[in-house]
Formats: sequence, C-alpha cells, structure tokens
Amino acid sequence: MANYQIKPRNFAITGVAGYIAPRHLQAIHDTGNKLVAAMDPFDSVGVLDRYFPDASFFTEFERYDRHLEKLRRMGDEERINYISICSPNYLHDAHIRQALRIGANAICEKPLVLNPWNIDALEEMEQDSEGRVYNVLQLRTHEKVLELKNRIEKDTSGKRHKILLHYITSRGTWYRYSWKGVPEKSGGVATNIGIHFFDMLIWMFGDVKSFRLTQHSTETMAGEIELANADVEWLLSIDRNNLPDIAVEKGMPTYRSILIDGDELEFSTGFTDLHTRVYQETLAGNGFTMADARPSIELVHRLRQAPVGILQKID
Repeated sequence: MANYQIKPRNFAITGVAGYIAPRHLQAIHDTGNKLVAAMDPFDSVGVLDRYFPDASFFTEFERYDRHLEKLRRMGDEERINYISICSPNYLHDAHIRQALRIGANAICEKPLVLNPWNIDALEEMEQDSEGRVYNVLQLRTHEKVLELKNRIEKDTSGKRHKILLHYITSRGTWYRYSWKGVPEKSGGVATNIGIHFFDMLIWMFGDVKSFRLTQHSTETMAGEIELANADVEWLLSIDRNNLPDIAVEKGMPTYRSILIDGDELEFSTGFTDLHTRVYQETLAGNGFTMADARPSIELVHRLRQAPVGILQKID
C-alpha cells in the first residue's frame, strides 16, 4: 500500500447523517486530515463528536455552499481541499459540481452518478477546475480481491471463467418510502446495491460484451453478463423471500455469495478499513477516477433500460 499524503488537508463532507458517512469520517481521521465543515438536512449527526467535534455544521446547502466559498477566498490555508460526498445517489452529480466549482477534489461514494452522460459533463468541468473527481471503489483494495485478480492475470490457459453472484440484503417497508426505493433517485437495485460488484467483476474479467435480464422488479433483478474473460449469472435482491434456506435457518438478513469457477470468493472480513485504504491511495495520487467508474455506470444504466429476456450486445 502506498504512503498517503502526510500534510493535513482540509475536508468537508456532504451527507454526514447518512449510513456510510462514518466510514468517511474514520478515513479522514485515520489519514491525519481535518474536517472543517459538514452538511446534511437531517441533524442527527452526533457521530461528529467522535471524530471532529469542532467542524462547522449546516442543515441548509445554500449556507454550506456560501461557507465553503468564503473559505476558498481566504486563501490556501483555509480553503477546502477535498469534499467527501455521501449524499443520496441522485444528488452526487450536483455535489461533485460544487466541489469542482470551489477548486476542491471530490471523493464520492458509489455510484459516482446515475447516467453515463453525467460523467461526460463532469469530465469537461474537471478540465476547467483545479479539483479532480474520485470514486470510492473499495472492493478493488480488498486483499482477497487483489490476490484473485493477480492469479487471474497470471493464468495463461485462456479459459473462460464462470461466475455466480448472489446478493440478497433484506430491507423493510421503510425502504420503499425512502429515496432508495425510488429508481429515479437511487438507480434501482442494480445500481444501489450491485454497482460495486459489477465494478469489481469488470475490473477483473474485462469489458462487457453482452447481457440479458431474466428478472426485473423494484426489489429484485437477475440476469447474465458476458465479459471478455468470464460469463456471469447474477441475482440482486432486497426481498427477504429470496434468502436461501441456509440464511433463513441462521436468522441471517443478508446473504452474499460469489462463486468463481465453483470456488467461493471469501471476503466476508476485512471490510472495516477499506474506505481508509481508498483515502490513502487517493491522497497519494492513486485514486479511482471517473474513467475507472464509467464501465460499471454504463452497465447499470443499460440494465435499467433493457427489456427482460432479450439478449443485448455491446458494440
């Protein structure tokens, strides 16, 4: 793992009341940096006391934006260097734009954006900004995943790999009434809970050549994907009725299984510090860029639009 930037940087965080925000706060803290400002329309943010009790906090985006702009005008010592973005998926694009407008780097949760054309526009904006855009693709830093990728790259047999992905994570009635249950805001099941798996598989086994949806509802999606070096069968669901018997018998609300050529990819542990690893690499100049994020964003966008049962070839 590369050494990260030692000099403290000024951070802000957008969406600090969200589920994933504590991992970002931990990463900012563990890399020796300072959280200057935080924003969320919800004020249940006592987690700040654990890491950065002196950070300014805003519930109105306009006041937060004005504050960050004021810091920018005060000079290099005060300006925000990085904005961590943990807001709902459909707001990522706007919040990345805010970072670029004030010349800050954006470190954004998955999915980076909902549509490929959002990346196109952000790439143009990035060219005219002092800031850069980075995505949190933490599975790429997991030791077990890195070991597997290394073995695959050394395999000269030319065989096609067989992947079976099942990810069922039960969600209650609340889910349908939150932004996560609205496809226009979350991107749907494939985007909201599947994007990091798709990114990992494309990264390891190559470009998407074709795909077919076999099931598509607001709670469950399934299908087949032909990658350059692998064939993938996948099922993603938030419906507890899809849990296998082994999970039900153990009272497990979540079941995750990735079989590669019949062998389980075991990475149930080692997740606690992955965000910190992503931050370390980003601060060292090795962050995951918009170009890295694009293939999985393009795939999930196509999945959302595709009819069930029809093979879709990618030119």
